[in-house]
Amino acid sequence: MSKIARRKFIQLSAVAAAGCFVRPGAEARAQGMPQLSEDDPVAKSMKYTHDASTVDPASRANPAAEQHCANCALVQGEDGEAWRPCQIFPGKVVSANGWCSVWAPKA
Repeated sequence: MSKIARRKFIQLSAVAAAGCFVRPGAEARAQGMPQLSEDDPVAKSMKYTHDASTVDPASRANPAAEQHCANCALVQGEDGEAWRPCQIFPGKVVSANGWCSVWAPKA
């Protein structure tokens, strides 16, 4: 197994574990939730940034120029909201223009 495949497995495992804590059918409410800080230890481990344009597309595990939280399968809430809840960072909201290493395309 290559390092990239192992790394991807660990990332997907983290996503699956986070999904266990999210109640299916529960409506995500961003009101009153704190914004995720780029200095948060979990955010740092996932390479989260508030501005996806600062991340080199070639450095991403799944290279694509148009990766940001607003088009990630893990982000919840209504399209058009500037800050939305994310399954990876429970209890906090992320910038719709942000990015992290667990980004996954919407189906």
